[in-house]
Amino acid sequence: MKKAIFSFIATALLLGLTGNATYAKTITVKTGDTLWEISDAHKVSVEQVKQWNQLNSDTIFPNQQLKVSPKAKKYIVKQGDTLWKIANKKGVTVKNIKDWNHLQSEVIFPGQKLAFNSTEGSIESLERQKQRMGKTITVKATAYTAYCEGCSGITKTGVDLRNNPGEKVIAVDPNVIPLGSKVHVEGYGYATAADIGGAIEGNEIDIFYPEEQTALNYGVKNIKVTIIN
Repeated sequence: MKKAIFSFIATALLLGLTGNATYAKTITVKTGDTLWEISDAHKVSVEQVKQWNQLNSDTIFPNQQLKVSPKAKKYIVKQGDTLWKIANKKGVTVKNIKDWNHLQSEVIFPGQKLAFNSTEGSIESLERQKQRMGKTITVKATAYTAYCEGCSGITKTGVDLRNNPGEKVIAVDPNVIPLGSKVHVEGYGYATAADIGGAIEGNEIDIFYPEEQTALNYGVKNIKVTIIN
C-alpha cells in the first residue's frame, strides 16, 4: 500500500498535477522601467498595478517588487471534473488553466486546488465564445457508437456513453465548435459538443447513436449546426 501511494505521488509530480499559482505574479523593477511599460508587457492597466501595490503615484524604483496580477481565485476539483468541464464552466480555456497552474498534462484529481487568474486570457476566451454564439455553420457529418473499435465509451469531457446511451452528443474539432457547447444539429436535435476524434477536423462532426446499425446507416451528410452557447 505504501509503495502504491508513493508511486501515485511521484506520478502526480511528474505530470505536473500540483500548481503554484495561488498568489499574484510578482516582478522586480529594472532600471529604466516605467509603470506603463510594465503594465503593457503584462496586459494589465497602470491603475490595476497601482491598486495591487497600493501605489499613490506612478513613481517606481529599481529592485522594487511589484505585483502584476491579482491574487488568483481557487477552484477545488470535484469527483468527475475534467479540465474541459471546469474551463467551460468558468468561461476560460484549458490552456489558461494549464498555464496558470503549470500543468504539463490534463490529468487532475478530486481535492486538487486550481488557481484562476482573471486577466487577459479569460477575457479573450469569453470574447471568442460570444462571437461563436448563435452562429450556424455547415458541416460534414458522420455517426459513431460507444462500441466502435478502439473506443472506450467515455467522451473527452467525461460522459460515459455506455452507461448513458440516451445522451445526445457530438464529436467536434474544438477549434471550430468549443467542447462543452450546446448545439442544435439538423436532423438530430439539441446536443452537447462533448467529444473529439482523430479524424474530426475543421467543419466536421461525428454524431453519437447508441445503436451501431443506426450509426452505419447514417453515412455522410452535409448538414447545419447552430452553436447555441
